[in-house]
Amino acid sequence: MRLTRKSDQAVTADKPSLGLNRRQFLKSAGITTGGIAAASMLGTGMMRKAEAKDVAHDAPTEIKRTICSHCSVGCGIYAEVQNGVWTGQEPAFDHPFNAGGHCAKGAALREHGHGAKRLKYPMKLEGGKWKKLSWEQAINEVGDQMLKIRQEASSDSVFFMGSAKFSNEQAYMYRKLAAMWGTNNVDHSARICHSTTVAGVANTWGYGAQTNSFNDIRNAKAMMFIGSNPSEAHPVAMQHVLEGKERGAKIIVVDPRFTRTAAKADEYVHIRPGTDIPYIYGLLWHIFENGWEDETFIRQRVYGLERIREEVKKWTPEEVEHVVGIPKAQMYRVAKMLAEHRPGTVVWCMGGTQHHIGNANTRAYCILQLALGNMGKSGGGTNIFRGHDNVQGATDFGLLFDTLPGYYGLKTGSWKHWCNVWDLDYEWVKARFDQEKRLGQDPMTSTGIPCSRWHDGVLEDKDKIAQKDNIRMAFFWGQSVNTETRGREVREALNKMDTVVVVDPFPTMAGVMHTRKDGVYLLPAATQFETYGSVSASNRSLQWRTKVIEPLFESKPDHEIMYLLAKKVGIADQFCKHIKVNGTEPLIEDMTREFNKGMWTIGYTGQSPERLKMHQENWGTFDINSLEAPGGPARGETYGLPWPCWGTPEMKHPGSQILYRTDREVKNGGGNFRARYGVEHNGNNILAEGSYSVGAEIQDGYPEFTHTMLKQLGWWDELTAEEKKHAEGKNWKTDISGGIQRVAIKHGCMPYGNAKARCIVWNFPDDIPIHREPLYTPRRDLVAKYPTYEDRMVARLPTLYKSIQEKDFAKDFPLAVTTGRLVEYEGGGEETRSNPWLAELQQEMFIEINPADAADRGLRDGDDVHVHSPEGAKITVKAMVTPRVIEGECFMPYHFAGVFEGEKLDKHYPEGTVPYVTGESANTVMTYGYDVVTQMQETKSSLCQISKA
Repeated sequence: MRLTRKSDQAVTADKPSLGLNRRQFLKSAGITTGGIAAASMLGTGMMRKAEAKDVAHDAPTEIKRTICSHCSVGCGIYAEVQNGVWTGQEPAFDHPFNAGGHCAKGAALREHGHGAKRLKYPMKLEGGKWKKLSWEQAINEVGDQMLKIRQEASSDSVFFMGSAKFSNEQAYMYRKLAAMWGTNNVDHSARICHSTTVAGVANTWGYGAQTNSFNDIRNAKAMMFIGSNPSEAHPVAMQHVLEGKERGAKIIVVDPRFTRTAAKADEYVHIRPGTDIPYIYGLLWHIFENGWEDETFIRQRVYGLERIREEVKKWTPEEVEHVVGIPKAQMYRVAKMLAEHRPGTVVWCMGGTQHHIGNANTRAYCILQLALGNMGKSGGGTNIFRGHDNVQGATDFGLLFDTLPGYYGLKTGSWKHWCNVWDLDYEWVKARFDQEKRLGQDPMTSTGIPCSRWHDGVLEDKDKIAQKDNIRMAFFWGQSVNTETRGREVREALNKMDTVVVVDPFPTMAGVMHTRKDGVYLLPAATQFETYGSVSASNRSLQWRTKVIEPLFESKPDHEIMYLLAKKVGIADQFCKHIKVNGTEPLIEDMTREFNKGMWTIGYTGQSPERLKMHQENWGTFDINSLEAPGGPARGETYGLPWPCWGTPEMKHPGSQILYRTDREVKNGGGNFRARYGVEHNGNNILAEGSYSVGAEIQDGYPEFTHTMLKQLGWWDELTAEEKKHAEGKNWKTDISGGIQRVAIKHGCMPYGNAKARCIVWNFPDDIPIHREPLYTPRRDLVAKYPTYEDRMVARLPTLYKSIQEKDFAKDFPLAVTTGRLVEYEGGGEETRSNPWLAELQQEMFIEINPADAADRGLRDGDDVHVHSPEGAKITVKAMVTPRVIEGECFMPYHFAGVFEGEKLDKHYPEGTVPYVTGESANTVMTYGYDVVTQMQETKSSLCQISKA
C-alpha cells in the first residue's frame, strides 16, 4: 500500500497542465537550488507524458484534482486512479497554497480509497447486536421515528448535528433541511472551535473570518501566535510562516506549552491559561505609554478606543505579572517588537477561543491590531486558522443554531429573504415550526440548542428549556461526540434519547459510546473523495473538488441521503424545488447556483461552478505570493475567488484576498470596515472619517446601500428594469438581482457601507473585553476581583457561571489542564486513528506533566496514570514527563476515544470497524463552562489531579 510511485516519470495525463511527479520536480529543479521557491519556476515543458512502470497491469491512469480533507489550509492533490481504484497520489507542486507540501495526514489520504475500517452498509442496533439493513428500510425507519417524535413532541425534539466535512453545497442543503423540517436545533463543530471568533471578530469590523491569507503571512514583519500551534495543527501553513521568517519577520509565540511552533520563535511567552485579555491589555499598556499606536488609523477608522485606554490603565506591568505571570521586561520587549515591525499579523486558534469569555478574547486580539494600524494591509490582519477542511464554509452556510446561510440571522426578514431565494411561501415555512412561544422565545426566530450542549437539551428538566420538549432524537452527521466536554453527561444523553442516528463513513463514538441495546442507526456516508463540489479554505477561497472514485461499499453522498430523508418526511418537492434530481441525487451545480442567488451578505454570489472549475483547472497559473493570476484564463483574479466576490458571476469580481484594504478599488478586491450598526452610537459618529477605498465617489464614511440610498444619490436609474423590480424595497443584502451591489461598486463604493471598527460592542454582555477568571481556576485569590457572570439563560438552556466558580476545587485538583492537537490526528480522531499509516505514528493517549509534578506524585515517564476531574470522571492514560509544560500545568491531546473511564468499547463497534488506535477521550474529564455569547466550551483552562494508576 504505497502512497507514491517509485517511477521518476509523470503519469499519463489528459493535459500537460495536470501536474508533475515529486521526483521529476527534484530532478529537474535541483534539490539544493530553490526548494519550495523553485515551484514558481515550473513550466508546462516539464510536464511530459510517461507511463507508470510499477503498476502490475496496463490500465490507463486518470489524474483527478482534489483538495485535502483535513485542516483548512486547502492543499491541492493529484489523485491517480486506475480502473476506478485510487492507486497513487502526489502533492500538487503547482498549487498556490501548498506548493508540493504535505503533512502526515495529507500524505495518507489515499487510504480513503480503501477504507478497511469504514461502515459498509446501513445498520441498526437491535437486541444488542448490529443488523444489516437496506437503504430503503433504514430511511423508512429513521423517517418514521422523525415523524413520530414531531407528532408527539415538536420539530424541535429532533437535533441536526452537522459536519465541517460537508462540501459547501452539502452544508447549505443540510441547513435548508433543518429549516424545512422546522427547527433551529442544527449546528456543527465550529461551535466548539471558532464560534467565539465569528462572534467577536464580526462584531468588531464586519466579518468573522480570516482577514488575509496563509500566503500573505510571507509579507508580515511580525507574527504573533496566541493559542495557535501551526507546526502541528496546520503544518503546511508553516512553509509560509518560515518563508516570512526568512524574509526577516519576527515570530512571537504565546502559549502555556513550549510547542514545536515555539521552537521557531524569536520570543516565547508563557501565558497562564485563561489570561489572554490581561496579556493583550499589558501589551497595550506599553504601546500607549510609549506612543506607539497609529493615531491616524485610529482617528479615521476606529470607534471607542478611549474606553480601551481607560481599561488598559488598570493593567500595569505589576498587575499583569501578578495575574498572567509574565514579567515587565518581556512584556515591554514583545510590545516594542510589534511596534517596530509593522505590518504584523496576529494568529490564533482554539487556545484563544475555547473559553467562557472566548468572544472577548478574540475582540481583544482585534483591538491590538487596530491600535497598531495593522488592518487592511498586506502582511497584517488577523489570520484565524480554521481546523477542518470546510469548517469555514459550513459556518458561512449557516450550519449553526443562530443563523441562516450567509449570517442573515433568524429574524423574520432573514427568513423572508431565504423564502424568496427558495421560491417558497413564507407562511408554509413558518408553519413547519412549533407555533407556541416557550419561556418568551419564538422557536422560528430564536437560537436553537448548540452542539456543545445537545446533551443538556436531552437531560435538562423540560420546563427549564425554551422549547416544547426535550431532544428525543439526534443525527450525528459527520461529527462525533468525544469532541464535547462532560463525557459522562454525553453518554447518559445517548442512552436516554429515543433514537440515535449516525451518518458518517465511520461508526464514530456517537454510535458506540452508549450502553444501549436498541435504537441506534448507522448510515454509511461517502467521503468527499467520492463526490464533488466546492470547499472553502480558511483564507475564504473556494476550491472545486473532482470526484476521485465512486462511493465505496454501499455508502452514499451526504446530499443524496438528505434528499432521501426529505422525500420520506414529505418535503422533497420544496427541498429541491429548483434543483435537478438525478434519480435520488440532487445536482451539485444547481445547489451552487442557488446559494449564489442568496448569499449576498458575504459575497458567495460571484463564484459560479464554471468560474470555480476554471480556477481548479488552472491553479498553476496563480502566483504563490499574491494568489493572483498574472495571465491565463483567470488573469487578474485571486485564486478561489475568496469571499466577498461581489455581484453576479457575470460581473467578474476577482475576489478579495485581503479584507478591509482601502488601497484598491472595490471592483479589484478593495474595501473598508463594514457599516453594520447604523451611523451613530450615543450621539457619536461611527462611520469612517476621511478614509475610503481608492476610486470611491463618496470620499468619507457612508451607510450600507439600500434602494432609498440609490435614489437619494441619483443612481437608481442606472439599474436595469429587471433589477429595479427586484431592488425596490430591498437593500444590498436582499436584492437577489445584484443590481444594488453592481451600481454601488460601479461608483467605487462598498455595498455594505464604510464605517469604523468597533472597540465597544453594545449588543454583548461585556461591551469591551473584560478579564474574568476561568470557572475552574487555580487562582482563588483572583476570583473576587475578576469574577465570572451570574447564572443565566443562554440559547434555550439555563447556563451556570457564578454557581460553579464560587466553589473551591483548586485544593483537591491543583493542576491547570489544557487540551490540543497532534500532527498525526485530527478532530475526534475516528477517521485518522482508522488510517493505518497514521495509527502507526501515535499509538497511546497521554498527558504531559512537568518533571516536578511527576516527582511529587511518584510518577515516571510512560507510567499509567489516572486523570481525575473535579466533576467526578476519571480516565487512565500514559504519563509523558516533559518540561514542555511548567509546574502546575498539564496538557492532553483530544483525538482519542474508544475507551471510556477504563472500559474498552471494542465490543460496541460493528465487526471490522474498531479503529487501529483507541484510548480515553480527554473530554471525558473536561469540565463545565460555556462562552456567554456563543456557548463555546471552556477546554483550555480547567483543573485536574493526576495519580499513579
